[in-house]
Amino acid sequence: MDVAAFDYQLPEELIAKAPLPERDASRLLVLPRTEGAPAHRSVRDLPDLLREGDLLVVNDAKVIPARLRGHKEGTGGKVELLLVEPLGGRDWLALGGSSKPLRPGAIVEAHGARIEIAAVGDGEVTVRLPFEGDDLWRYLDEAGETPLPPYIDRPPEPSDRERYQTIFARERGAVAAPTAGLHFTDALLESLRLRGISLAPITLYVGPGTFLPVRSLRTEEHRMHRERCTVPPATAEAWSRTRERGGRVIAVGTTALRTLEAASEGGRLRAGPGATDLFVSPGYCFRAVDGLFTNFHLPRSTLLMLVAAFAGLDRLLAAYREAVRQRYRFFSYGDAMLIV
Repeated sequence: MDVAAFDYQLPEELIAKAPLPERDASRLLVLPRTEGAPAHRSVRDLPDLLREGDLLVVNDAKVIPARLRGHKEGTGGKVELLLVEPLGGRDWLALGGSSKPLRPGAIVEAHGARIEIAAVGDGEVTVRLPFEGDDLWRYLDEAGETPLPPYIDRPPEPSDRERYQTIFARERGAVAAPTAGLHFTDALLESLRLRGISLAPITLYVGPGTFLPVRSLRTEEHRMHRERCTVPPATAEAWSRTRERGGRVIAVGTTALRTLEAASEGGRLRAGPGATDLFVSPGYCFRAVDGLFTNFHLPRSTLLMLVAAFAGLDRLLAAYREAVRQRYRFFSYGDAMLIV
């Protein structure tokens, strides 16, 4: 398909630059998957919109303060590093920006630490950190910044450490939040539990590829970045039980959907660690998911293409136009959509 088909007009003022005071106060556009008009509800209505026996699958990845600012040893040139993925030992894959190109062997001084540029690739660098394990997490908690998406064009604030993190966050390593999960609260989870709606986690460490623009003109020419993921055995069992008794599996976010679909194999869900570069676009045949709870996504993005594959492109774009008319808030700190 032509990537331009996934464009839509969004007024700048509808991009949410900060979260609402209460997580579950967001609006919720409910879109029947095949036919019928969208309805305007609240995230707090979610227990009324699902059925007893449904299973919500959430991403428990935890965002790390992955952005480091420092300067080159010797020259003093400014350097910004975004840690992306551990490579083993003290080596990490990172995105790097500086006043002059980074070269192998260069040393970056950042908050008292000396970070070596071990290798330079196409837009990426391998950095060798002076810490690993718990020492690294402590260093990042002190020295790193919350890696807010580029469309939130303001410096991160101390409150972002908590609000750009879901209540499910357990597994450290993501550099972007699985934002559909930002709407959930303990009170909402209790309401869902009382309605007989279950919850199960997966882990997908969200990488910067989530926000990179699609540069190709055709969807079939785009290649997704690989992201690490895990399906716990208990989640695979819960998925099977839900399907056997006729319940629905609702993915909370595009990351949960991609993980479930990537792990779907011969009518079952494959448990264990792995990685996926699955690109879901219109024409994809869904095997593991019956519903999707998600935020509103950027024009021409792979996330929008995934949701269009699930709901139909024309139907989805009509719903987005309705959301714009109704002044919904868009993107990571914005409102939500439920497609069932």
